[in-house]
Amino acid sequence: MTFDELQLHDSLLRAVKAEGYTTPTPIQTKAIPHALAGKDVLGVAQTGTGKTAAFALPILQRLSAKAPAGGARPVRCLVLTPTRELAGQVGESFATYGKHLPLRHAVIFGGVGQTPQVQTLQRGVDVLVATPGRLLDLMEQGFVSLRSLEVFVLDEADRMLDMGFIHDVRKVIKALPQKRQTLFFSATMPPEIVDLSRSILTDPVRVEVTPVSSTAETVTQQVYFVEREQKRGLLTHLLKEGRIPRALVFTRTKHGANRVAKQLEGAGVHAAAIHGNKSQNARERALDDFRTGSIRVLVATDIAARGIDIDGLSHVINYDLPNVPEQYVHRIGRTGRAGASGTALSFCDGEERAFLRDIERTIRRSVPVVEDHPYRAGRPGPRPADFSTPAEKPERAEGGNRGGGRPASHARGSGHGGGNGGGGGHPSGQSRRRRGGRGGGRGEGRSEGNRMAQGGGGSGGNRGGSQSPRGQAPAQPRPAGVAAHAPAKAPEAPPPPPRRPSPKWF
Repeated sequence: MTFDELQLHDSLLRAVKAEGYTTPTPIQTKAIPHALAGKDVLGVAQTGTGKTAAFALPILQRLSAKAPAGGARPVRCLVLTPTRELAGQVGESFATYGKHLPLRHAVIFGGVGQTPQVQTLQRGVDVLVATPGRLLDLMEQGFVSLRSLEVFVLDEADRMLDMGFIHDVRKVIKALPQKRQTLFFSATMPPEIVDLSRSILTDPVRVEVTPVSSTAETVTQQVYFVEREQKRGLLTHLLKEGRIPRALVFTRTKHGANRVAKQLEGAGVHAAAIHGNKSQNARERALDDFRTGSIRVLVATDIAARGIDIDGLSHVINYDLPNVPEQYVHRIGRTGRAGASGTALSFCDGEERAFLRDIERTIRRSVPVVEDHPYRAGRPGPRPADFSTPAEKPERAEGGNRGGGRPASHARGSGHGGGNGGGGGHPSGQSRRRRGGRGGGRGEGRSEGNRMAQGGGGSGGNRGGSQSPRGQAPAQPRPAGVAAHAPAKAPEAPPPPPRRPSPKWF
């Protein structure tokens, strides 16, 4: 099927073809005919399927067929979106597809001054794209009237629920006229959204092009198991390999987004962060820089997950796995759009294994694991030589001791009876790492860097040595001529087996 077969006006077809579109996507093929017929539509479609055009094209055709009464231009169509970014992009779509039509549109959202928005509204608009909070503010101030509304679009309904806007949405719905056409779109259908759709739709036609919470087949998915503290190194490593031209990186928190962007800049990778705490101007500037290639990496939180539409985005990276499986679908839907190929990489630490299992159950597939990378979980990542991991086998300390602590060149014992290394007053020099040997007494020693190592002591209640308080000089040596009372010799304990590092997953 082509757009010519959808019975759209020539002015709309010209605009669509000017954008390079000839074949409608499945959601457009199914939704546009019903919307043109004036029916309510319930559309279940993930991001990147072309659903904006699925409601924008029939709305523009309907509104252009009937000129507004008199010279006034009341709001005849309201599109409600959850985020500022998505509102701006929906507004751009109406401007693009309706450039040959005598219709006006406006976009209003919070985070910026309302004066320019009010001035635009006072001049009259046919299509209003808005976020719930700013819309309610302007309605309460008397700047917005919805009495003449003909079409209402609720876009990304499930995201409204996730962001806590559902109560604001219900307030807006109460202000709408009963007689209207409603187009309802959501990527997922949790129970609360099902209830909402039933309350505002009248005999709707349900169009669904993909199973709920499925991922696009054009997106290659991979997961890296990595310790949390190694994620930064892995991200820098992948970006510096040169196989990722541009990447959208998702973090769980706003602070995390700022930190990752700053760390990438420090590593020589141009990056910027975008999230709800950024000003509107800062967010738009970061998006423009990302689109034009001035920055290579955009770090975002889920607040902007569905408001970012970048043509040709090759990679999405989940620096933190989301704890809500549907958010994973929304995130990786930023790549592989409109039939193009894309890659989604996810970093998974030990605490996120449960999140990964939930995601795989939701998308009904296993995400392939990348084993061959230098930051694989269970082993330390590459570090400078000065910070290399010591051998697991204990080194023999000076004087024949089998100490579990530092080598003799880096530690000194303060206990009686001799023995360097892990420290200890045991006459035999036998010691355990950070643990006293068998016997009633205890020898203690201080190694360099104020790290304590304790060794076995002799029998009886006497301490084999004393620990100098932190920051004070060590105990003075015994004056010459004063006899030392050697503790009774205790039976030697067998040396403990070497301690093996346990995996951090358990």
